[in-house]
Amino acid sequence: MPRNPSTGVYSKPAGTTPSVGQVIDPVPWNALTTDLGNEITNSLPRDGSAPMVAPLKAAGGTVSAPGLGFASNPQTGLYLKGGGLLGFTQNGVDAAFDKASVYAAKSGDYTVLASDYNAVLRFTATATLSLTAAATLGANWRIAVLADGGDVTIDPNGAETIDGAATLVVKNGYSVEIICSGAAFFTNKLFARIASKADSAAVGDFVVGLILSNNSGSPNTHIDFSAGSARLGSSFVSNPSSITKRINGTFAAGTGAGGLDTGSVAANSTYFAYALRKDDVLTFDIVLSTSATIAGVNTVLLTGYTIVKCIGVVLTDASSNIRPFVLYPRDEYTFVTPARDAVNAAISTTSTLLALTVPNGVKVKAKLRFEFTSTATTNAVLIHDPAQGILVAGISGDGGNVGAVQVASGFAVGTQDVWTNTSKQLRQVAGAVGNIWVWTDGFYFPCGRSA
Repeated sequence: MPRNPSTGVYSKPAGTTPSVGQVIDPVPWNALTTDLGNEITNSLPRDGSAPMVAPLKAAGGTVSAPGLGFASNPQTGLYLKGGGLLGFTQNGVDAAFDKASVYAAKSGDYTVLASDYNAVLRFTATATLSLTAAATLGANWRIAVLADGGDVTIDPNGAETIDGAATLVVKNGYSVEIICSGAAFFTNKLFARIASKADSAAVGDFVVGLILSNNSGSPNTHIDFSAGSARLGSSFVSNPSSITKRINGTFAAGTGAGGLDTGSVAANSTYFAYALRKDDVLTFDIVLSTSATIAGVNTVLLTGYTIVKCIGVVLTDASSNIRPFVLYPRDEYTFVTPARDAVNAAISTTSTLLALTVPNGVKVKAKLRFEFTSTATTNAVLIHDPAQGILVAGISGDGGNVGAVQVASGFAVGTQDVWTNTSKQLRQVAGAVGNIWVWTDGFYFPCGRSA
């Protein structure tokens, strides 16, 4: 065939270039017309009416003059890059093609390689993913990590960092894309945004679950907290399982560890329980503090934590042991043994403050029972919220809540829930002199727990 298969150049058969007066030999001329017909048949129609029957071999081209371009825009098309790589150019500007994504399942620790570029690694168990040095992996190297069976700890090489931190924990059920700059590692921040979505997208104030109770094995020093969640404003934390904290030790992370923000446990004291969120891994914990406000909690031991919300309170007795209690719905605390806060105590027409066994530093509604005796007949007692000021006991005054004594030196009983001041006190006054007994069965300490 006259067409050179390597160059595509067509050469006429010999004897097909005539001169004037020459008698034409039909043999070469018939071969010529046959060749021309074959080559026309073997050419690609411009109207696209027939397909190629072999690979199309385009010119290598350049980024500004691609080997396969368009009549209307010859600077857009395909060209051959160095190293035999295919390039795509748009208006003379290179648009890079990416390596195909490769999926791999991992059931244990793994160290990534440069060849893992653009891979998707799915971890089916708790594991550590070690990153080769950023300079080795190179700028623009990236990988996707799925935690699907356990937490995955991302550990950069040496002193290198990921999002500025020494490590990153991808919680089970989450995923993250990691990008290398050639000197450090970064994520697309989607993991962090999803993890904090509950904070940024909602507000409120509530406690669900997280019921406090004396630990059955060590009731004097340990408090159990059931599974649950808490929110205050835009801060939220949740815990899927119970946790135990010690009141006789300073704070350390985890169940069974100490809970105090500072110091050591004291007698006849109030300890407020605050839900914590570990910001980098979103885990739940609890700190115990004598402060009635988040602002007052000592945070020296709480680096990396957000104090979310107060979820309850525990009291100690004279022996620095946790006073046994039961927590009922709507933040109602009942002591296993009622506290006797007044025993045959003198009472008169002079209004005085009486201290109770209730939390200090906050107003609570105390659950009270009374017994009263007086040598005077028709004598009554009024026990009330100090915020009401100075009230007068008796039917001609502000009434009473302990039944009137009808017989001299007789006894009357009564019961009422009364709000205290922030110093654990309420006010008491009688219509005449007498003696009173007061039992504190417990208190209501509103934390936003509705069940």
